[in-house]
Amino acid sequence: MKTIKLITILGLALLFGCSNAKPVNADATEDKSQLDRKWWKEDVIYQIYPRSFKDSNGDGIGDLRGIIQELDYIKSLGIDMVWLNPIYSSPNFDNGYDISDYRNIMTDFGTMADFDAMVKGMHDRGIKFVMDVVVNHSSDEHEWFKQSRSSRDNPYRDYYHWWPAEKGKPPHRFSFFDEKADAWEYDEKTNAYYLHYFGDKQPDLNWENPKVRQEIYDMMKFWAEKGVDGFRLDAFQYVSKDITWPTYEEGYEKDIMKVVGYYGMGPHLHQYLQEMHDQVFSKYNVFSVSEGVGTTLEHAHSLVDPERKELNMAYHFEGVDIAKYKGWDFLYFKNNFTKWAESFEHKGWIAIFLANHDSARMVSRFGNDSPAFRAPSSKMLNTFLLSMKGTPYTYYGDELGMTSMHFDSIDQFRDIAAINAYKFAKASGRDMDDFMKELNFMSRDKGRTPMQWDDSKNANFTTGTPWLPVNPNHVKINVEAENADKDSCLNYFRKMVQLRKDNLILVYGDYDLLLPEDKQIFAYTRTLGDDRWLVLLNFSTTEAVAALPNEFSPGDIKINNYDTVSVDGSTVTLKPYQAVIFALK
Repeated sequence: MKTIKLITILGLALLFGCSNAKPVNADATEDKSQLDRKWWKEDVIYQIYPRSFKDSNGDGIGDLRGIIQELDYIKSLGIDMVWLNPIYSSPNFDNGYDISDYRNIMTDFGTMADFDAMVKGMHDRGIKFVMDVVVNHSSDEHEWFKQSRSSRDNPYRDYYHWWPAEKGKPPHRFSFFDEKADAWEYDEKTNAYYLHYFGDKQPDLNWENPKVRQEIYDMMKFWAEKGVDGFRLDAFQYVSKDITWPTYEEGYEKDIMKVVGYYGMGPHLHQYLQEMHDQVFSKYNVFSVSEGVGTTLEHAHSLVDPERKELNMAYHFEGVDIAKYKGWDFLYFKNNFTKWAESFEHKGWIAIFLANHDSARMVSRFGNDSPAFRAPSSKMLNTFLLSMKGTPYTYYGDELGMTSMHFDSIDQFRDIAAINAYKFAKASGRDMDDFMKELNFMSRDKGRTPMQWDDSKNANFTTGTPWLPVNPNHVKINVEAENADKDSCLNYFRKMVQLRKDNLILVYGDYDLLLPEDKQIFAYTRTLGDDRWLVLLNFSTTEAVAALPNEFSPGDIKINNYDTVSVDGSTVTLKPYQAVIFALK
């Protein structure tokens, strides 16, 4: 097999391509009295990678008590909801995405009592909590799998997908994280292969078994009873498999979109989501969002169409995966976000984000992390996230403008996806210098370095040895320094969050793209009733001129990441990475 692009091996680009479908209900109009208001549309979500946020006991690993210590800081951001990456019991093969007990807390993170105290602390501050639900697969150390692999006639055998070896090798399936890129792992004990779309220690659950589904629904109800306000479903578009195991075309795994097309949106996915809605979502005041929305806009809409009673929100990867280390197409970036915004203008709802635990730092990928431009470009990107149509997700540290740290060797990486990708690339004869440059640009570890609290040793993340190195630039980029600087990225982020919270136009307003061919400026309006706001974002290192249509007359400045802006009639001149929002006269 020839070398597959790194983005495929890492599984970071679970891209979800789109058709040329027209916007849904494009002719519809709304005014303030007709808004379909939902709290999860108006909230701002703050994603915390718990291993990297704050360590309370000096073992070098962030934990729940560390989060509790910083709840007032989280509240000060103005956000409404916190999403934590998995905190369940896990052997930690894939940093918690390999769960060995769905009803317990990983010892690295603390105890169930710590969990209860954290959720109460959030609720006391008016902050909601989102649980990450990883049920496409479990850990191979989960009791279900231990039983399943013990014998072919064990009652748990059908909790997973098995292929008896006497039938020969199963039809090839690509694995996102396996160093051999093979999703079937031979197990000698029962002379059979088990399926794992991700790592070999992450066997895929058999959702075609109703007992498995009921186990999952009951587990989710357990957490809902403990006060969870929302569920984020990890890799959920893959749970339904075609268990006739058809043979796919040779070499399909070289095209990530074909992988997603074959694996995603299986034959019973909608049935399973409707069951989950009936048993869980409809019984509690929770919201639901799924990672992965199929391969077309129609797929995405089918998952979040309110009439179907499945999910509330689509979390697609097309936008976040546009950035490439050898450069990316800004016009495609604008068109992509516009396509999704327009398609969900009047029906359904989407998430808006530029970074998460599966990517490197936002400012290092979409902005400019040089000393000259880091702050303005970080502010500009946060202006974009908080003024676009959809629910914004902010990844911890992006409010500070934290940057990706350079790793010199593969030994510094901890992510199994990066480590196995390195092995695969080396075995495939890749230019390893080029590979390491690509890995440094996009690796998941680059977005997982510890939170930078102050300029002390280890950024006050831990008194021990941090599980990942702390970025040396924490001496300048940290919470303490930015709290004290009224012009910091942090304080700008707070202002932008408050602007969105105070103005429904940034939540429900219609979106219209301006200057679609401009190679520097992302310009759009948000319109609600008689109000119309203009958003201008310079994505470049040089001055840019926005020559707007004559009928556009910029009025009051709602927010500006510079002290001034040059306006001459309907022409606005923007400084490098300037972001400004006007109310139109």
